[in-house]
Formats: sequence, C-alpha cells, structure tokens
Amino acid sequence: MARSALLNVMVQAALKAGKSLARDFGEVQNLQVSVKGPGDFVSQADFRAEKIVREELLKARPTYGFLGEESEEIIGTDGSHRWLVDPLDGTTNFLHGIPQFAVSIALERNGEVVAGVVFNPATDELFTAERGGGAFLNDRRIRVAARKALSDCVIACGIPHLGKSNHGKFLVELRHVMGEVSGVRRMGSAALDLAYVAAGRFDGYWETHLNAWDIAGGLILIREAGGFSSDVDGGTEMLSTGTVVAGNEYIQKALVEVINRPVPKA
Repeated sequence: MARSALLNVMVQAALKAGKSLARDFGEVQNLQVSVKGPGDFVSQADFRAEKIVREELLKARPTYGFLGEESEEIIGTDGSHRWLVDPLDGTTNFLHGIPQFAVSIALERNGEVVAGVVFNPATDELFTAERGGGAFLNDRRIRVAARKALSDCVIACGIPHLGKSNHGKFLVELRHVMGEVSGVRRMGSAALDLAYVAAGRFDGYWETHLNAWDIAGGLILIREAGGFSSDVDGGTEMLSTGTVVAGNEYIQKALVEVINRPVPKA
C-alpha cells in the first residue's frame, strides 16, 4: 500500500514507541508502577512511549497541536491540525502480562480525524487508515464483517471497573445485548477493539467513559473499513461524549437500539 508522508511519520512513531513497550513488557514484573487513580495504573512505560511519540511527531510537524494521555496538551501554532495519542492503550493488560495493548495515534484536521495508526507490539499487528484510502492490517486491506443478524455476532464491550460510575447502567445494557448475540467479549483496549471490528474479527463494539485519545485512531479504521460508528445516542460526537458504538451498517444500528432499550417493568 502507498502511504502519505504524514502516515509514514505516524507509523514510524508508533513502531518506535512499540519497540520501547515490547522491551518493558518483557520486564513487566520489574516496572516501577505508580497509582494514577482507583483501578487505573500508569507505569514508566507509558511516559517513555509518549515521549517517543511526541518527539517523533513534533519533529516532523512542529506546528501541530498534541493531545496525549500522559502529558499536558500542546496548542499548535498551525491551528487546524492536532495529534491525538494514547501511548499505551490497555495499561492494565500490559502490567498483568496480557499481550493485548497498543500504541494509538490519530491526526485530526479541522476537527475531523483524517488518519490513524493502532499498533500492538506484542503481536506485531499494525493497523493503518487514511481518509479515502481504506484500512489495512500489516499492509493488507481489511473490511468490517458482513453479518446482518445480531444472533450471529460476537460483540466487544468495555466494562466499568473500580473508580468508574454507572455500573448499574452497564449491567442493564449488557443484559439486553447478551440476550441477542452469540458472544460478548471484554478485551481491555478500546483502540484494539475498534481495530478488530475494522478487521472483521468482532462484529460490533460499544463502550462509554472513554477519552478522545482512546478511540480516535480506531474510529477512522472503522470508517475506512466500510463500517459505521456513533455515540451511544446515535449521534456523531464520539470524541466529546466519550461513548462509541461501532459495527457494519446493520449491526451498529441494531446495537444502538438494543443498548438503549427500556428496562422492562417488573
């Protein structure tokens, strides 16, 4: 596949950060870990990876803005471009030795995500997409799954944990979804969940309480793989609401309807 100069910059930054994460993953028991919040751990690996990504991206485009999980936002003089970066999506998996984590990088232009990279260094899987150019896994074109019935589908989700709110609301949503599908999965990385939907591995995905950097890279993968996404109310403000529902044209719409189904009266 032919990549633009900007996407090449993003890929090289993700690969370089991924190399650092892979080294730390091999030493996971020896990492210095601090507590960022209840049930939400952050390691030195996060900071090292974000530093690498930030330096690589800003070296190539010093006027662009930068919003990352582990550092202060940089307001670029360009005004129309901003990088959205999660240097280690799936930190809890990483710290427990579970090889389901990723570097996620997205480029936003005038408020629209126009390019995305999601890289899992543990599996050496590189997902890339540019607006109008399709979505790829290790340079091979990917498409969302074609299933049209929820009963045939495996759906991924996020589960609120310690320190997160709306546990009861999620249990209602899960109750509705699990009665309609052939399987529900919780993998622990929003970026990879979206990438897996884009690659047809999952048929759909929904989650709330997300940040823009968690999902920006994955959202363009979905779109360029022929899929659809919205917030949980069916709107288009996923980055600001922190909620997402994704799948193909049929499954995404069906998921929105199911998770918003009224609770039956006793």
